[in-house]
Amino acid sequence: VTACDINVTFTDIARETWQAAGVAHKITLHLQPALLTLDDLIAEGRSGTYDIALIDADKPPTPQYFERCLQLVRSGGIIAIDNVLLGGRVLQPVTADSPPAHAVLQAFNRNLPHDNRIIPITLPVGDGLTLLLKK
Repeated sequence: VTACDINVTFTDIARETWQAAGVAHKITLHLQPALLTLDDLIAEGRSGTYDIALIDADKPPTPQYFERCLQLVRSGGIIAIDNVLLGGRVLQPVTADSPPAHAVLQAFNRNLPHDNRIIPITLPVGDGLTLLLKK
């Protein structure tokens, strides 16, 4: 497991849990912005080597996370993206007061069915979970 995070407080709790579960040796944690880690993994030649990627991060860079994960996940692998519905706000018009994530996720969600590299499905579970099967 390759984990990306920037929050030391949360990852310290996670490390304790990994230790208690006896799986810490199977997890590599990168404490830096995820885009840097994903770029590093690609530069190291890890493209096409992951079975699954979970994107559960800040929403404005979702398209960039997706593109990097698409490179890293093998054909037949899955990319899961959490919280893609923004509490239903993605269905509402974007206004001047809307956070940047609103327009980004609206456009991202709208374009997924037209991306011939993947087979997408969005599940209305929690705040929305999109599963993408890489062709």
